Amino acid sequence: MLNFSGLVLNEWLKMSKKRSFFIAYAVMLFTIVGFTYLIWKMAGEEFPTMLEFAGSIMSTNGVGQVVTIVAIIFTAGIVAKEHQLGTVKFLLIRAHGRSKILASKYVAAILFVCSLIIFTIVAALAASGIAFGFESTGDITWLDVAKSMLFQTVYTIIYVSLTFMFGILTRSSGATIGIGMTAVLLEGLLKMLLSNYDFSKYLLFMNTDLSLFAGNESSSGGILFPSIVCTAYVCLFLVISFVTFKKRDIA
Repeated sequence: MLNFSGLVLNEWLKMSKKRSFFIAYAVMLFTIVGFTYLIWKMAGEEFPTMLEFAGSIMSTNGVGQVVTIVAIIFTAGIVAKEHQLGTVKFLLIRAHGRSKILASKYVAAILFVCSLIIFTIVAALAASGIAFGFESTGDITWLDVAKSMLFQTVYTIIYVSLTFMFGILTRSSGATIGIGMTAVLLEGLLKMLLSNYDFSKYLLFMNTDLSLFAGNESSSGGILFPSIVCTAYVCLFLVISFVTFKKRDIA
């Protein structure tokens, strides 16, 4: 366990030393500030409360989608870049199995996603508090904001897992970024086109946004069924990733 923690820490340090590491946080900060300014200019005298603003930020139809795209761009090369630069060979000559090395990269990617979401929500609370006041009264509670963060985290992890798999399959960071971003951007269109078909409930794109199912205990089981579908797809992505990484020859 200690060795694995060291591998994760090593991956995190490698990520943090890149110039692009802080660009991801800077993009989210400027996005939050810009979004706050637009609402301040257009809302008139009816400003949202601090919690209402923070909750809306985590929506997958708004700034939350920007979080996912930024996470995809940054994590797409976590394996592909190693292949392109040839540094993956130096990792594999160590006394660690391929599965452990790949798992450490995936865990580091998930930690990055969590840190980016936490940074985004803190920036949203600070910006909205300064612009609209730190009053937290209203229909939105801290629990609602926490749920929004959780749903956004799950949503982003699903697409990062998809991107992680394609990074291993293609070994090209450019192609991986393109595939990941296309999947996110086409999600709404696919939902609209396929929603009338019964088989669509088993498709990943129909279940990624768990906030749509929260509190809706329908005959399909509310949030339970989409959670199972998403978990199954993520497990499939990881199985393909690990099997491919272990079987493929490293040139």
